[in-house]
Amino acid sequence: MKLVYDVQDKPKFKDLIVFGFQQVLAIIAATIAVPLIVKNGLSTSAALFGAGVGTLVYIAFTSKKSPVFLGSSFAFIGSMGAAFAGATSASLGYVGIIIGAFLAGLVYVIIAIFIKTSGSDWIQTLMPPVVIGPTVAIIGLSLAGNAIGDLGSSYLHEGVNNWAVLCGIVALLATMIASTCGKKNIELVPFIVGILAGYVCALILTFIGNATGNTALQIVDFSAFTSLVEGGVSLKTFISVPDFTFLKALPGLSELNAGYIGTIFAAYVPVAMVVFAEHIADHKNISTIINKDLIKDPGLDKTLLGDGVGSMVGAFFGGCPNTSYGESVACVAITKNASVLTIMCAAIECIIISFFAPFIALISTIPSCVMGGVCMALYGFIAVSGLKMIKDVNLDDNHNLFVVSTILIAGIGGLTLTFGRITITSVACALILGILVNRILGHFEP
Repeated sequence: MKLVYDVQDKPKFKDLIVFGFQQVLAIIAATIAVPLIVKNGLSTSAALFGAGVGTLVYIAFTSKKSPVFLGSSFAFIGSMGAAFAGATSASLGYVGIIIGAFLAGLVYVIIAIFIKTSGSDWIQTLMPPVVIGPTVAIIGLSLAGNAIGDLGSSYLHEGVNNWAVLCGIVALLATMIASTCGKKNIELVPFIVGILAGYVCALILTFIGNATGNTALQIVDFSAFTSLVEGGVSLKTFISVPDFTFLKALPGLSELNAGYIGTIFAAYVPVAMVVFAEHIADHKNISTIINKDLIKDPGLDKTLLGDGVGSMVGAFFGGCPNTSYGESVACVAITKNASVLTIMCAAIECIIISFFAPFIALISTIPSCVMGGVCMALYGFIAVSGLKMIKDVNLDDNHNLFVVSTILIAGIGGLTLTFGRITITSVACALILGILVNRILGHFEP
């Protein structure tokens, strides 16, 4: 892919602000979704702060060579739930999710040390293009249901809302037109254009719906602004320190015991081993986009250290272990902007926004249907990036055909495995099954 901005390129400062904000819009919905799903008082603004700090740590470990954003990991939702369920108090639960993130990060550190000493050539043997290509495709395809589910949703209407679908399609078309037909400045910010177009459409329909009492037309939920100014406008209305996880955890330290630590270990460490596979898939994907093999330079050991330590730091502040985000990778692919400075700017903006209550409120009013339309493009690009990896694979060979078909069907079908409170995601199951099929068939070949 021919990039507009390469990894080490430095866009102008005013452009960086906009490019960074586009990355924020690409990752924010998923980043704040994790604390909302886990609940137990987890703060969305703290999770956003943690994602920003974690990303900066990752960039430092990878020597500014990898344009990857780290956000809240969905893979650890079950683990976080187990930490709270096994705790005798909410404070101990917060201690648990911090310890869990440190244990998960430690797994990455240990694997990184092993790779540093033994090299990473075994990765290519274990995960050749016939395995990693369809796995990357599954990362995008497994998210398709989320995008379509959001596309037809609105907060006052049950089931699929056709007006919401209209807003999402407007956002999707605007994104596509800006990316393919826009001039250079517009071509680099298609998601901002798409979200603005969809938002304007939703606002128009909402105003009409409010005037006529038609709930189907009321797409935008302004309750975030309403709750923000309840009780009057004050400094806290504009500037608010996030509820950092480590502060909530302090009272629970006295309740910590060996049995609870064992529960946390069992909930987090196996999941970290699985997420390692997804880490490789994401970095293989971004490598094909930037035309540089990140597994070799800065090296898989460095990306793992950045991801692991970044996850520890992110959870210390926001509670959620972090992981590399396919949405961010897709944003790089579509905009052809791989500048690491853009990712750094996005991380800093996340940190700033987490303190700025009106921004949090404004972003939370972006309708799900609008984000669903934009995510159709984002997730689709992830899927297509994976399929491009297998374009040179000989699918006339039944060996390759069975490997690819097994991964695709397992992933699209949503195969998951649950062991107690540990859930292996469909992406991880598909990858593991693909590796096994590839190795087994290879063993029987002459």
